[in-house]
Amino acid sequence: MRNADIRQTVTELQELYAQADQLKAMIVEREALIKEEMEARETEELNLGNVIIRFTSVLSNRFDTNAFKKLHQDLYNSFIKQVASRRFSIA
Repeated sequence: MRNADIRQTVTELQELYAQADQLKAMIVEREALIKEEMEARETEELNLGNVIIRFTSVLSNRFDTNAFKKLHQDLYNSFIKQVASRRFSIA
């Protein structure tokens, strides 16, 4: 691929990123409207016939890595595993 082709592909990719950001913002806005309505109705489930919407509370347990590291630094260090990866970015 020539540099001109790569530049064109990058331009197209940047346009797609911008569209994706706009779509994500629209999705978040629409979800917020539905969530607000469900909270106003004080319901966790809304049956619309062809679709069921659920907005439920969920509890989860998560491991507090920072607290563990402070209390057990040696043990924490013995379980650290270095992982290699590649990052793609456009600047």
